[in-house]
Amino acid sequence: MTPAQVETFFATLQRANPHPETELAFTNVFELLAAVLLSAQATDVSVNKATRALFARAPTPGKMLALGVEQVERHIQTIGLFRTKAKNLVATCRILVEQHGGRVPRSREALEALPGVGRKTANVVLNVAFGEPTMAVDTHIFRVSNRTGLAPGKDVLAVERALLERVPPAYRVDAHHWLILHGRYVCTARSPQCSRCQVHAVCERRGL
Repeated sequence: MTPAQVETFFATLQRANPHPETELAFTNVFELLAAVLLSAQATDVSVNKATRALFARAPTPGKMLALGVEQVERHIQTIGLFRTKAKNLVATCRILVEQHGGRVPRSREALEALPGVGRKTANVVLNVAFGEPTMAVDTHIFRVSNRTGLAPGKDVLAVERALLERVPPAYRVDAHHWLILHGRYVCTARSPQCSRCQVHAVCERRGL
């Protein structure tokens, strides 16, 4: 895509959805962190179902830590890799309580030091909770970026860097939401809905 096409791409998505939001359910920054940690290899819908009761009992790191691994497992057992995720979530809560005063840190380095928190999770928290213009590249964003010619890259880090370079500053805070939603509901993996795609005119259809 040319810079003019990139501008058209995001201006179009912005007009259709001026205030995009994550589909994960949360009421505070800690719940957001926990939900994103649990969402690896799972759908947002399945995570929301599991965390509804969990967050009602443990909406803070201290309460989640007190709940313990076994109780957390019982709440999230419908999610893939639930045992590992429960262990990581409780370990993360211990660090938050002991090293960060029970608060979610705002730095990437501190976030990525938490068990179960990788670059993508840190990017989501930095973006959604703190308004930073990060790009949390998941399978949807990776596919859309390559298929459309928006920001081609061989791996997620290459795509992330390309997006940060190519997305105009005015759209960077919301860009990853638009791309996820577009990939989830329109530019799908197996049968892309090109006939109802609002940005089809600027898409280069680069495979995937």
